[in-house]
Amino acid sequence: MQKKVSHGFFDHLGSDLPASLVVFLVAVPLCLGIALASGAPLFSGIIAGIVGGIVVASISKSQLGVSGPAAGLAVIVLTAIGDMGGFENFLAAVVIAGFFQVLLGVFKTGVFAYYFPSSVIKGMLSGIGVIIILKQIPHAFGYDLDPEGDLDFFQPDGHNTFSEIFYAWENITPGAMVISLLGLAILIIWEQPFMKKLSFTKILNGPLIAVAVGIGLNLLFENMPLFSLHGDHVVSIPVTTSMGEFFAQFTSPNFAMFAQQKTYMVALTIAVVASIETLLSVEAADKMDPERRITPTNRELIAQGIGNSISGLIGGLPVTQVIVRSSANVQSGGKTKASAIFHGILLLVCAIAIPNILNLIPLASLAAVLLVVGYKLVKPSIFKSMYKTGHSQFYSYIVTVVAIVFSDLLTGIGLGLIVAVVFILWNNFKTPYHFDPDKVKEGEPIKIELSEDVSFLNKAGFIKTFGLLPEDSHVIIDASRTQDIHWDVLELIEDFKINALSKNIKLELIGFKESESGSVVDVLHAHVK
Repeated sequence: MQKKVSHGFFDHLGSDLPASLVVFLVAVPLCLGIALASGAPLFSGIIAGIVGGIVVASISKSQLGVSGPAAGLAVIVLTAIGDMGGFENFLAAVVIAGFFQVLLGVFKTGVFAYYFPSSVIKGMLSGIGVIIILKQIPHAFGYDLDPEGDLDFFQPDGHNTFSEIFYAWENITPGAMVISLLGLAILIIWEQPFMKKLSFTKILNGPLIAVAVGIGLNLLFENMPLFSLHGDHVVSIPVTTSMGEFFAQFTSPNFAMFAQQKTYMVALTIAVVASIETLLSVEAADKMDPERRITPTNRELIAQGIGNSISGLIGGLPVTQVIVRSSANVQSGGKTKASAIFHGILLLVCAIAIPNILNLIPLASLAAVLLVVGYKLVKPSIFKSMYKTGHSQFYSYIVTVVAIVFSDLLTGIGLGLIVAVVFILWNNFKTPYHFDPDKVKEGEPIKIELSEDVSFLNKAGFIKTFGLLPEDSHVIIDASRTQDIHWDVLELIEDFKINALSKNIKLELIGFKESESGSVVDVLHAHVK
């Protein structure tokens, strides 16, 4: 029998602490950039990052997801602050939005996350990978007019993603270019097999070294006019000289706004959009998890709601689970939610103790880190593997990627879903399997019999069933009668194979085709298409 994997808070600090440092470094400019794009005080982004890291992660059961201010809400926040007459008035809507999210979790609306097809989720990850690369190229060149965290194609300054690269090419800062190129070289070397064999690389990871070298070069270039960096080329966290000044940056909402109807309309908008973005990020983070753990989505909505209410009460922006931070966490070796919590603690401590040191970090160094994060989300092998899954999967995947790059996250997801649904409606689907948990007897195998047709719309039922299966059990999944099974369900069964190991579940598959590597690829009696 396989040994059960332990995931206590202190069980993986050797992996979680270095990962938390990388997430922290990525989060600082994103928090500030999103606050700037939202027309809010810069420190409100830091507050949201602290709340997302400490409060939300502590309540959530997502092991790898990281929460903080979201770029997808920036336009909504900017408009709402103007319409409501000020930032303090807007904070009242954030508090109420959190209450609405808690209600969404209590009424179990998180189940809708399970209806996003795998091809759309992977398209979302790849689309964001493309955007990260395109958006970070100007910062790598030293052209930093578009704030960090802006993911939309059309930018607030009137430019778009591609025109910004053109302007960056005409306004190169030599010092920033040197820092970003050297940072990329360090990160690439750190990824090589011979480096991973060296014990010190488990503590001193590539992003940390790249940022440290960037700070050193920034100081070295101070007396070199050609290479020196200016204020907009580095992190710009607010600096205070006393604890009194620091806590003065926390703002309370205007409680009189709780009696205004428009406050509740804005709150409802924030709650719905933030919940959708969170559920999408949860699905994406679970998909990136090497152990394929499944996050309870209703618990996540409750955690996000509590976080938003607290953030609004102390002067922070709205919070969601964020894909960029979560991706950085996974790629940096994070194992449990301890990494997200420690990143929040680092934000708080460093904002108090060493803001001047943080303000030495060049955006070009962070651009190098994010360029690698983006590449890992959109490697050519991902396109190849999606193409091999079939036309319906690939078309919905590629539509999602292109739509996200040329519009925004929610528009891209919506178009990808439309394509996926169009394809799935060509096939009829029936009850996907037979399983009665009340008839399970201790010591006897648990048999799940699949029907002739199984679609991706049945994902929620499978996830619920897999969650009911007890540890140390013997489970048989019988597909001997199945003729048509959707790729998402096959992937879900493959994920369960991995997850079953940590639960000491013996899994037996009947009627499935497996690849040479042992992956489930189809059913034996599939129709020829």
